[in-house]
Amino acid sequence: MVDENVPRETTEAYDSVEASTSEAANVYLRFKSLFGDPNAWRSRGRKRIAPVAGSSVPFGIGRDPRGLGDTINSLTLQLGWNSPLAQSELLATWAELAGEETANHSTPVGIDEGVLTVRCESTAWATQLRLMRNVIMEHIANRYPDAGIQSIRFQGPNAPSWKKGPRSIPGRGPRDTYG
Repeated sequence: MVDENVPRETTEAYDSVEASTSEAANVYLRFKSLFGDPNAWRSRGRKRIAPVAGSSVPFGIGRDPRGLGDTINSLTLQLGWNSPLAQSELLATWAELAGEETANHSTPVGIDEGVLTVRCESTAWATQLRLMRNVIMEHIANRYPDAGIQSIRFQGPNAPSWKKGPRSIPGRGPRDTYG
């Protein structure tokens, strides 16, 4: 009986010794041929393990130190944080994006589903910024492409609401008839 996993040299040695030795020696030689000889590994040499793609190799690409900025950029890309980080950076740098004079009279409130909401100091500033919407959108698209801004909504200041309760009837509203 020849086992395909056992090297040929050990099976031949087993067959030649089998007839002239005791049963204990035969069992030992059989186990040696099946499970291998620990000393045989040294004589045959070690099998080389193929390097795994991306593994660390001395003096290879994977061993070069990288900068902290590169590491954080790759981490944010892997975790999918690019869009929220770009959105928060856009809100933080509104003064640079829109200009100082415009930023003094407007404040970005937030971003919801791709819509940037900007609250303006007056309705005149809201109208002026609506006219500049294309220019501001172009600046946002160039500087923060990962933010995902699709449109901008400019709001005027909050006006008092005369509507009281969920069942109020729409009408002409308050007029100058108080006195």
